[in-house]
Amino acid sequence: MLAPLSVINDSREGPGAATPLSSRIVPVFPLGAHADAGGVRFAVASTSADAVEVCLVDGPDGELTERRVALTERTFGVWHGYLPGVAPGQRYGYRVHGPYRPWDGVRANPAKILVDPYARRITGRVTDLRAARGWAADPMTGPPSPVDSLGHVPLSVVTGPDVPAPGPRPDVPWSDTVIAELHVRGYTRQHPEVPPEQRGTYLGLAHPAVIEHLTRLGVTAVELLPVAAIADEPPLLDRGRSNYWGYATLGFLAPHAGYASVPGAEIEEFRTMVAALHAAGIEVILDMVPNHTAEGGVGGTTLSYRGLDARAYYCIGGNGYDADITGTGNTLDSGSPTVVRLVCDALRHWVTAFGVDGFRIDLASVLGRPRSGGFDPNAPLLTAIAVDPVLSQAKLIAEPWDATGEGYRVGGFGVAWSEWNGRYRDAVRDFWRGHGGIGEVASRLTGSSDVYKMSGRRPWASINFVTAHDGFTLRDLVSYERKHNEANGEGNRDGTDDNRSQNFGVEGETSSPVIVSRRLAAARAMLGTLLLSTGTPMLLGGDELWRTQGGNNNAYCLDDPTSWVEWPADGPAASLTAFTARVAEIRRSSPALHRDRFYRDGEVLWWHPAGRRMGGHDWHDAGLRSLGLLRAKWLLLLHAGPDAVPATLPPGGPFTPVLDSTRADGVPVSCRSLPAGTTITLPPRSLLLLCGA
Repeated sequence: MLAPLSVINDSREGPGAATPLSSRIVPVFPLGAHADAGGVRFAVASTSADAVEVCLVDGPDGELTERRVALTERTFGVWHGYLPGVAPGQRYGYRVHGPYRPWDGVRANPAKILVDPYARRITGRVTDLRAARGWAADPMTGPPSPVDSLGHVPLSVVTGPDVPAPGPRPDVPWSDTVIAELHVRGYTRQHPEVPPEQRGTYLGLAHPAVIEHLTRLGVTAVELLPVAAIADEPPLLDRGRSNYWGYATLGFLAPHAGYASVPGAEIEEFRTMVAALHAAGIEVILDMVPNHTAEGGVGGTTLSYRGLDARAYYCIGGNGYDADITGTGNTLDSGSPTVVRLVCDALRHWVTAFGVDGFRIDLASVLGRPRSGGFDPNAPLLTAIAVDPVLSQAKLIAEPWDATGEGYRVGGFGVAWSEWNGRYRDAVRDFWRGHGGIGEVASRLTGSSDVYKMSGRRPWASINFVTAHDGFTLRDLVSYERKHNEANGEGNRDGTDDNRSQNFGVEGETSSPVIVSRRLAAARAMLGTLLLSTGTPMLLGGDELWRTQGGNNNAYCLDDPTSWVEWPADGPAASLTAFTARVAEIRRSSPALHRDRFYRDGEVLWWHPAGRRMGGHDWHDAGLRSLGLLRAKWLLLLHAGPDAVPATLPPGGPFTPVLDSTRADGVPVSCRSLPAGTTITLPPRSLLLLCGA
């Protein structure tokens, strides 16, 4: 059905208008600023406004001027109009007139120029926190702030018509997918082969040396930490910090300008990056944050959503305060039609205009809690994404938890969703530090059928990971037993205390070659476990280069060498990269190691190192630290104990050693075939992979 049309009367101009509205017929949708040969059509949603002005901003920074034009037509809660003579490159914002009742969650304040939620390019940053706030004296009881925010906050920029993303896409099957989680800036900021002006940018990630490294590791998809336009939250602005990770979205359709090598070229450079990765067979998955915005709580800023229509965007309590189930001060209301439309339109834009292949949804269980209520896997926003004709073809990954007491929803999402499997992370970490039960790690090794099978999903719905951006790096996981987050400026109170880590007797870095050797061996064992488990493996970019954050497990605000990846040419980085590449190649070589169906009875043999099948009592043996898994022709032997133990090989031989985690590059000392029934020695904290006849 065609979108409704409205006629704009050019005799009804807003205060201070210098550009008349056109009398042409103007469609309401799509929202945002859309240019054609004659001008720009503006459309912005606000159900609570009494009047909305579009403000055209000109002049150099520090001397900005604006022309205001009232959008006099309102259809379906959308204010819209056509301004002739406006062209791409024009900076703009909105000013909203209406009630200011903070106790009711309504906060219109025309002194604040607001970013268009549908802006496809955003420029500038918050330079004056006082000007960016919509309130004076007190956010709940005081009057609105009279300070004009123009010149102190970001602005929207009109862009040209979207160009469809070039094809073809890699279209890697889920069962073949290997993900690397990366930060666009941090991954290449110190790369010696990337030109200095491109380090830490979209073009840096597109550099052939970086792509070659990812290809060598067997990576088929990069999962990028947030790249939608970011604004630093008020607490960080107060401390002079920035949100390095980027989980503070200001605009959901605009690439973050800070990752462009040339100011203003972020759209073109992002498209170039996607095309380069696609040409190498690597998909692009974006970490999106449709659960909150950068505005913070009621004491925060008024940059866009709060000033446009707070009650349509946010979950607001009866007292006017923002409901906060995200831990960030505000929560987008996933039950609001305004939010459902914005999120789906934004995700679809990344797919159609940029060629993005999928999304990891931050705190995705929030999307299943309309009005901050109970979790429903069939909630409006989750359903809208899953059934959208474009988005349903993309890879969809949920981070299945939030900041509520019952927020851990691993396994609770619908059939369209894969999930970060926190149970896998915890089980593998526990096993390799000598904790936890054998039964738990066995379930995780074979795809977590107990979590995903009943809902009709496949093993690849389990996104297996041992480390991620949030928490210790792999090196720190074997070097620290407690967090060291003092540099964040929060008194080491931030970040989790549940690290399930080990330090092998020394907290932090050490010159002891024995301890360093043990740490590297443990790291290789965990990498081997990850890549040889059934499910979709996700590596943390930089782990293969033996990256450390000095024990900081929450470096979200540190845009410095703490968070940037180093690229040593030799030493542990070189050997660990070679080991990772070897395991990835072994995985890729055999469908049995990246299978897309759950195992049936009889397809898997669980083997006790004593030379027998695992029995019922073995699964409850709290002291058992060794396990054998025979599937198809592949025998995987895991031993997490601190001492060497004998292990008798099961039927199905002869077996040829293929991978040995105690070796720096994973190449076994001997590839001599071993008959079934042979007793071998499993070194301390070791993973062995053997191939049967």
